[in-house]
Parts: sequence; structure tokens; C-alpha cells
Amino acid sequence: MLMKWDQIGERLYETGTKKGVCYKQESDGSYPKGEAWNGLTGVTESPSGAEVTALYANDAKYVNLMSSEDFGATITAYTYPDSFSECNGQKEIAPGVFAGQQKRAAFGMSYQTAIGNDVDQDDYGYKLHMIYGALASPSEKAYKSKNNSPEGIEFSWTISTTPVDVPGGNPTAHLELDSTKVDAKKLADLEKVLYGTDPELLSAQPDDWATNYKDYLTKEGNKYVAVSGVSAPDWAEKKYYTPGTDGRLPLPDEIAEIMKTA
Repeated sequence: MLMKWDQIGERLYETGTKKGVCYKQESDGSYPKGEAWNGLTGVTESPSGAEVTALYANDAKYVNLMSSEDFGATITAYTYPDSFSECNGQKEIAPGVFAGQQKRAAFGMSYQTAIGNDVDQDDYGYKLHMIYGALASPSEKAYKSKNNSPEGIEFSWTISTTPVDVPGGNPTAHLELDSTKVDAKKLADLEKVLYGTDPELLSAQPDDWATNYKDYLTKEGNKYVAVSGVSAPDWAEKKYYTPGTDGRLPLPDEIAEIMKTA
């Protein structure tokens, strides 16, 4: 078939940065609990390496050698999550008192960028990005007197990364999923892992109610409260809730398992 360019619906572009989440890395390499990154203004991805070195023999080019590729980025934001303080070289030595120049914790991150086209504009789709093994370099904070053109301080961090294993491929520090190309239900399942889930009202008594009743919740006003007592209370319909889950950053092998073709 003859190629055609710029057809209706095929004029794609990318824009925006939203739904940022920070996941502090634990000593076992996992990222068990995320925190929403409010005030995120941008993520500039800056890969480096992958440079060619030419070897010559017999007065001619013999082969090209390719160096390893590293993933780095610059994060900009008006603020950052409490969990990022330790990643930013701060330690809370008393409630609300932070000491700087401390050991910087590694972290992971996820965020979304929009995919637009000429028909649906920015609602066409999105890309889901995940970063692993990140370390943030110190950032500059420029405090200035307020004037008649007020503006918020925008923090900026340059990050370097350490790759993690990828099933069937080379280690990487960056994964990218395209919502227009993956299964929507599987993507929704992955996002439940990334962003967490709210407690859900139980319609039937759980099998472990007698022994694990304290793992479940009741709702008092707008708050969820853990079931208490020395023994399991009598079961009642439309009263008890699942505990919900914290958002976490799964490693590439788990993501591949979630998203694999049946």
C-alpha cells in the first residue's frame, strides 16, 4: 500500500505531566508505599551514553562498539511529598524540624503524560512512566522578596538511576506504557497497584473473619476504623469493609506478568 501522511486521527503529539507518585525504596529493593506528588510541574527525561566507538583494522572501519545507556532526568515541582524529604537529604530530628546534608534515600516514581491527536486533542490517550533506582542531587532554592509579580518557588532535582532487571531484556531504570496500545482492563489492574485502592463494602462474610477480623474496617462518618475486640463480632451485612491497599511500585517482571497476553 502507498504510504500516506498526516491522515485524520493520526496527527499525534505528547504533552503534560500529571499524576506523579513518589515511592521510597526499601533496603530489599522494593517500593512498597507511594505518596501522591502534588505540585509536580515537569519531568525532563535525559538519557545519556549509547555512544559509538569505531574500531579500525586493515585501514578500514572494522566494527562500531556501542557504550551502555544511562537514564537520568530532571524533576521540577512547587512542593514535594513528605516521603521525599529523606530522598532530598533531610532527616526529621523532631516534629517539623529537618536537618539537611543527610544521606539521600533512593526512590522510584511514576507519572503520566498525555497523548493527543487532531480529533480527540489531549483526551486521545496517555503514557504511564515508571522510574526505578533514582537518587536526587541537591537542588537550588531561590528565595526572593514578594513583589507585584508574585510567583512560587519551583524546586528542581537532577536524578541519576540504577537499572533493575527486565525479563528477556537488558536492565532498565525506565518503563513506559502506552494506553492506546495496551489492554485497558490490564492497565486498570496495574494502576490499582500503583495508586492503591479504597476500602470496599463486603457483601459476604470473609472466610478468615473469625481469626483475622481485626484486618477489616467499619466506617464512622467519613473515617474508616479497624474492627477491635477480644473476639470476632457477629457478622452483619453492609457494615464491614476490606482494608484497601497502599499504592506501590511493582518491578518490571511483575508488570510484565500483569500485562502479558493471555
